[in-house]
Amino acid sequence: MGSMSLSFSLSVVVMSMVIVVCMHKVECVELNVGAEDGWATPSSKNQLLYNDWASKNRFNVNDTLRFAYKKDSVMVVTEEEYEKCRSSHPIFFANNGDTAFALERPGLFYFISGVSTHCQRGLKMIVKVLEPDSPPPPPMKSAAAAAFAPASLLGLFMSLLF
Repeated sequence: MGSMSLSFSLSVVVMSMVIVVCMHKVECVELNVGAEDGWATPSSKNQLLYNDWASKNRFNVNDTLRFAYKKDSVMVVTEEEYEKCRSSHPIFFANNGDTAFALERPGLFYFISGVSTHCQRGLKMIVKVLEPDSPPPPPMKSAAAAAFAPASLLGLFMSLLF
Protein backbone atom coordinates (compact mmCIF):
# COMPACT_ATOMS: atom_id res chain seq x y z
CA MET A 1 0.00 0.00 0.00
CA GLY A 2 2.92 2.33 0.79
CA SER A 3 4.41 2.02 -2.72
CA MET A 4 1.03 2.92 -4.30
CA SER A 5 0.85 6.03 -2.13
CA LEU A 6 4.43 6.98 -3.04
CA SER A 7 3.68 6.29 -6.71
CA PHE A 8 0.62 8.56 -6.61
CA SER A 9 2.59 11.30 -4.81
CA LEU A 10 5.36 11.19 -7.39
CA SER A 11 2.81 11.32 -10.20
CA VAL A 12 1.24 14.41 -8.66
CA VAL A 13 4.67 16.05 -8.32
CA VAL A 14 5.60 15.30 -11.93
CA MET A 15 2.25 16.51 -13.26
CA SER A 16 2.56 19.69 -11.19
CA MET A 17 5.97 20.30 -12.72
CA VAL A 18 4.52 19.87 -16.21
CA ILE A 19 1.71 22.31 -15.47
CA VAL A 20 4.12 24.92 -14.10
CA VAL A 21 6.42 24.57 -17.11
CA CYS A 22 3.52 24.83 -19.56
CA MET A 23 1.87 27.87 -18.02
CA HIS A 24 2.53 31.22 -19.65
CA LYS A 25 3.07 34.16 -17.39
CA VAL A 26 0.60 36.90 -18.32
CA GLU A 27 0.79 40.22 -16.60
CA CYS A 28 -1.48 43.15 -17.05
CA VAL A 29 -1.48 46.31 -15.06
CA GLU A 30 -3.83 49.14 -14.21
CA LEU A 31 -2.33 52.58 -14.65
CA ASN A 32 -3.79 55.75 -13.15
CA VAL A 33 -3.81 58.35 -15.91
CA GLY A 34 -2.09 61.50 -14.72
CA ALA A 35 -0.94 59.74 -11.53
CA GLU A 36 -2.23 61.51 -8.40
CA ASP A 37 -3.56 64.52 -10.38
CA GLY A 38 -5.90 62.34 -12.42
CA TRP A 39 -7.59 63.37 -15.65
CA ALA A 40 -7.80 67.15 -15.21
CA THR A 41 -7.17 70.18 -17.38
CA PRO A 42 -3.42 70.88 -17.24
CA SER A 43 -2.01 74.30 -16.45
CA SER A 44 -1.34 76.54 -19.43
CA LYS A 45 2.39 75.85 -18.94
CA ASN A 46 2.07 72.14 -19.61
CA GLN A 47 -0.33 71.35 -22.45
CA LEU A 48 1.58 68.15 -23.27
CA LEU A 49 1.21 66.77 -19.73
CA TYR A 50 -0.71 63.62 -20.68
CA ASN A 51 1.33 62.78 -23.77
CA ASP A 52 4.48 63.21 -21.66
CA TRP A 53 2.97 60.85 -19.06
CA ALA A 54 2.03 58.31 -21.75
CA SER A 55 5.51 58.43 -23.31
CA LYS A 56 7.06 57.44 -19.96
CA ASN A 57 4.96 54.26 -19.73
CA ARG A 58 4.90 51.00 -21.66
CA PHE A 59 1.40 49.85 -22.54
CA ASN A 60 0.59 46.23 -23.33
CA VAL A 61 -2.52 44.49 -24.57
CA ASN A 62 -4.90 43.89 -21.61
CA ASP A 63 -3.51 46.75 -19.51
CA THR A 64 -6.17 49.05 -18.09
CA LEU A 65 -6.15 52.83 -17.90
CA ARG A 66 -7.98 54.34 -14.92
CA PHE A 67 -9.29 57.88 -15.45
CA ALA A 68 -10.31 59.80 -12.31
CA TYR A 69 -11.99 63.16 -12.96
CA LYS A 70 -14.65 65.62 -11.84
CA LYS A 71 -17.22 67.38 -14.04
CA ASP A 72 -15.65 66.04 -17.22
CA SER A 73 -15.56 62.96 -19.41
CA VAL A 74 -13.18 60.80 -21.38
CA MET A 75 -13.60 59.69 -24.98
CA VAL A 76 -11.70 57.44 -27.34
CA VAL A 77 -11.76 58.98 -30.80
CA THR A 78 -10.12 58.77 -34.22
CA GLU A 79 -6.87 60.59 -34.96
CA GLU A 80 -8.75 63.24 -36.93
CA GLU A 81 -11.18 63.87 -34.05
CA TYR A 82 -8.22 64.01 -31.64
CA GLU A 83 -6.65 66.78 -33.73
CA LYS A 84 -9.97 68.71 -33.84
CA CYS A 85 -10.68 68.14 -30.10
CA ARG A 86 -14.24 67.08 -30.79
CA SER A 87 -16.28 64.06 -31.74
CA SER A 88 -19.97 63.59 -32.32
CA HIS A 89 -19.57 59.77 -32.50
CA PRO A 90 -16.74 58.68 -30.19
CA ILE A 91 -15.52 55.09 -30.19
CA PHE A 92 -15.90 55.13 -26.39
CA PHE A 93 -17.46 57.65 -24.00
CA ALA A 94 -17.72 57.79 -20.19
CA ASN A 95 -18.57 60.55 -17.73
CA ASN A 96 -18.94 58.72 -14.41
CA GLY A 97 -15.85 60.28 -12.78
CA ASP A 98 -13.98 56.98 -12.43
CA THR A 99 -13.51 55.20 -15.73
CA ALA A 100 -11.51 52.06 -16.48
CA PHE A 101 -10.59 51.48 -20.11
CA ALA A 102 -9.03 48.16 -21.20
CA LEU A 103 -6.42 48.30 -23.94
CA GLU A 104 -7.58 45.24 -25.86
CA ARG A 105 -5.42 45.50 -28.98
CA PRO A 106 -2.01 46.78 -30.06
CA GLY A 107 -1.80 50.16 -31.79
CA LEU A 108 -2.68 53.78 -31.10
CA PHE A 109 -5.53 55.00 -28.90
CA TYR A 110 -6.61 58.65 -28.95
CA PHE A 111 -8.18 60.01 -25.76
CA ILE A 112 -9.78 63.42 -25.36
CA SER A 113 -11.93 65.21 -22.84
CA GLY A 114 -15.56 65.45 -23.86
CA VAL A 115 -15.43 69.13 -22.92
CA SER A 116 -13.91 70.73 -26.04
CA THR A 117 -12.36 73.69 -24.18
CA HIS A 118 -10.62 71.24 -21.79
CA CYS A 119 -9.28 69.26 -24.75
CA GLN A 120 -8.02 72.42 -26.44
CA ARG A 121 -6.18 73.29 -23.21
CA GLY A 122 -4.36 69.93 -23.27
CA LEU A 123 -6.70 67.35 -21.75
CA LYS A 124 -5.93 64.78 -24.42
CA MET A 125 -3.52 61.90 -24.85
CA ILE A 126 -2.20 59.38 -27.35
CA VAL A 127 -1.36 55.90 -26.05
CA LYS A 128 0.66 53.39 -28.04
CA VAL A 129 -0.02 49.77 -27.09
CA LEU A 130 2.87 47.46 -27.94
CA GLU A 131 2.54 44.35 -30.06
CA PRO A 132 2.48 41.22 -27.88
CA ASP A 133 5.70 39.22 -27.75
CA SER A 134 5.73 36.42 -30.26
CA PRO A 135 5.65 32.94 -28.79
CA PRO A 136 9.03 31.24 -28.47
CA PRO A 137 9.97 28.79 -31.23
CA PRO A 138 9.21 25.14 -30.49
CA PRO A 139 12.07 23.35 -28.75
CA MET A 140 14.39 21.26 -30.88
CA LYS A 141 13.98 17.51 -30.58
CA SER A 142 17.14 15.85 -29.36
CA ALA A 143 18.05 12.68 -27.55
CA ALA A 144 18.92 14.66 -24.42
CA ALA A 145 15.63 16.58 -24.50
CA ALA A 146 13.65 13.37 -25.03
CA ALA A 147 15.38 11.77 -22.05
CA PHE A 148 14.06 14.53 -19.81
CA ALA A 149 10.59 14.92 -21.29
CA PRO A 150 7.84 14.86 -18.60
CA ALA A 151 6.50 11.50 -19.79
CA SER A 152 10.00 10.04 -19.60
CA LEU A 153 10.43 11.38 -16.09
CA LEU A 154 7.15 9.81 -15.03
CA GLY A 155 8.23 6.48 -16.57
CA LEU A 156 11.58 6.73 -14.79
CA PHE A 157 9.90 7.32 -11.43
CA MET A 158 7.47 4.47 -11.98
CA SER A 159 10.25 2.05 -12.94
CA LEU A 160 12.13 2.91 -9.77
CA LEU A 161 9.09 2.09 -7.67
CA PHE A 162 8.24 -1.26 -9.22
